[in-house]
Amino acid sequence: MDLSLENKKIELIQWLSTLNDKSLIDKLMKLREKEKNDWWNEISASEKLSIEKGIQDADNGKLTSHSNVKEIYEKWL
Repeated sequence: MDLSLENKKIELIQWLSTLNDKSLIDKLMKLREKEKNDWWNEISASEKLSIEKGIQDADNGKLTSHSNVKEIYEKWL
């Protein structure tokens, strides 16, 4: 793992260990909980259906290559 990332983690741990602001700690806990949530549970039923249809299409070989899509939409890119 990146050393600077490790240093940032240690810095955060040290900062958290001295933190006494309950409201800030509560906000951090909510952020932590939100990060645990599975995005699948956060999207709408229609979005889930669309994703499932895409997976089914892919499983059935109904695919378009990236280069073909790029060629089709190139004028808008």
